Amino acid sequence: GVLYWEKITPMGREDRKMEEKKLRVVVKVGTSTLTHDSGSLDLRSMERLARTLADLHGLGHEVILVSSGAIAVGTEKLGLSERPRELRVKQAAAAVGQCRMMHIYDKLFGEYNQSVAQILLTGDDVEDPARAEHLRGTFSALLEMGVIPVVNENDSVSSAEIETGHHKVLGDNDTLSAIVAGLCEADLLILLSDIDGLYDADPKTHPKARLLHRVTELTPEILEMAGGAGTWRGTGGMATKLSAAKIAMEAGCDMVITNGARTEDLYGIVAGEDIGTRFVAGGKAAL
Repeated sequence: GVLYWEKITPMGREDRKMEEKKLRVVVKVGTSTLTHDSGSLDLRSMERLARTLADLHGLGHEVILVSSGAIAVGTEKLGLSERPRELRVKQAAAAVGQCRMMHIYDKLFGEYNQSVAQILLTGDDVEDPARAEHLRGTFSALLEMGVIPVVNENDSVSSAEIETGHHKVLGDNDTLSAIVAGLCEADLLILLSDIDGLYDADPKTHPKARLLHRVTELTPEILEMAGGAGTWRGTGGMATKLSAAKIAMEAGCDMVITNGARTEDLYGIVAGEDIGTRFVAGGKAAL
């Protein structure tokens, strides 16, 4: 009885420390990494991502993917000339885009014999204790069965991100991924973006700007380094990433910001190498 109970009980972070460097990793990929400038899907980038995540899973790590891009992909699929401005059309584009993205993820991961699952979330899902507990159980069961959950905000019913960006819980997939990491007691959150990490100045205007490899505390100086929003295809800028870092660090989870163009860097990041910017959770600053 006891052995069976231990098997079906969600594995916490402390239990997993007994296993040598087998991590529970949340990887968030932004729209700018998944799509070309035209808004169409960057299939080469998606294929590399699927191959790498499937391989990390094969190495014994548990992997959760938080994926943006549904509105951009739906916009292109519907033949719209630009990202919709009207909320209902944005939500329709998200519905079309999410369907297309999951179809492609299922196909690409399937090439490496890896099953995926779709989880669409709203702010209410993570705010309500009962719903959050069900979510935690769902993630736990999927990971136990060797499935990679693919998570996105449910844009077709939630307008938090696409209309205002000021929802008290969600509002962008950087924040969503940090909440998912906390919910799942992940060891590591990796944000794949179109930047190499956090610099001490804007590298576009300061050629001598220095990449910070380790941040152990979100000081006022660190927070001042955050610029505005990112590209027109995405909603997340450095400010949202630092907000995500705060959520992750408080949940005891390290977070790394790195460039999504170099998917192979994920191996080094999981191994603890100085790639991108690592925000070290409390108590682990001396590592």
